[in-house]
Amino acid sequence: MPVINSLADLKTEAATWRHELHQNPQTSYEETFASGFVKQKLDEWGITYKEGIAVTGVVATIEGQKTSSGKAIGLRADMDALNITEKTNLEHASKNPGKMHACGHDGHTATLLATAKYLSENRNFDGKVHLIFQPAEEGGKGAHTMIDEGLFKDFPCDYVFGYHNWPEMPKGHIGTKIGPLMAATDDIEITVTGAGGHASQPHLTIDSLYIASQIVIALQGIISRMLDPVDTGVISITNFNAGSGANNIIPEVATLTGTLRTYKQETRDKLKGKIEVVTNNIAQAYGATVSINFTDGLDPTVNSADGVEIALRAAQKVVPEDMIDGDCEPCMGAEDFGAYLTKVPGAFIFLGQREKEEGSPHNYGLHSPYYDFNNEIIPIASSYFVAVVEEYMPLDK
Repeated sequence: MPVINSLADLKTEAATWRHELHQNPQTSYEETFASGFVKQKLDEWGITYKEGIAVTGVVATIEGQKTSSGKAIGLRADMDALNITEKTNLEHASKNPGKMHACGHDGHTATLLATAKYLSENRNFDGKVHLIFQPAEEGGKGAHTMIDEGLFKDFPCDYVFGYHNWPEMPKGHIGTKIGPLMAATDDIEITVTGAGGHASQPHLTIDSLYIASQIVIALQGIISRMLDPVDTGVISITNFNAGSGANNIIPEVATLTGTLRTYKQETRDKLKGKIEVVTNNIAQAYGATVSINFTDGLDPTVNSADGVEIALRAAQKVVPEDMIDGDCEPCMGAEDFGAYLTKVPGAFIFLGQREKEEGSPHNYGLHSPYYDFNNEIIPIASSYFVAVVEEYMPLDK
């Protein structure tokens, strides 16, 4: 089963859906346009759904020709956009100033709609499929909210599957792996409090800016000198705020913020502890006080072995074997799909969208103002989803 013919035929229409979604981007928990668009299509096709989960979330259910297997799986698409000003100059560019689908969630939503249309018309499976249209993936922890509001209680799933378009991979290529595929993320905030004063008399101050600078440098040593080289972690300080703007005043307070990325919970806990020890010791050495706050972000996206097995068998039905990497390089980016995988086994995959032509908007990195989702992969992604359903819940068994 390569790309399903009827899904290939649907490509132009699905691209139109995607363009309409792209033109009307909204961010976390405000995705009323995308949610309304999804419900309109589901109503047209006679698919039942529950709305209002996590504010704008929608979960639809399609039953197969039989349900005697008792099996059920979830397929997920995210719907939210980003606070980015689009610079693509495409005809379907964002109409909402400062908002943009710069991560391809418009394409993910169009994919799941195409999947819904096909499954509702064919139902060549024995079981139930729950289609999860999720809000607030971009920092809003929408997956957590859906779970907290009873997603898997109301819609029990044996497995859950999702995908993300991947500009770094050639169009149509699929990558996944057993275990950690994407990282956990935690926010770091460090506030150093010293004693301000005149820049001509530094000996009478406790220079928070200097101390914070030492902390930034020392934190990089945690990864290179305190973490097992075969383990993986990232500590990045991304903001440094200190001073009033005056050239002759040493500031009393300096604030650092950044991110911690890990794959394992034990590594996550270890690095948090090391950050605290290093930061406190440097501050104490210079006579400053310090506060350290961690804000738990997203769980790592950890694929189950049986979920990946199903995903790879499905992928083999859609694209050639040489376009599938079952042990791809993991990514230190984060995805709140990982929250689902803490509750239900399953698999997340990367689907390449990169074109050979230089300068294609499909080749720009995620979150770039020049990025655009590649419509050509919608039939591939939707065919993969259908293959997952029919692979796990075959009608003839």
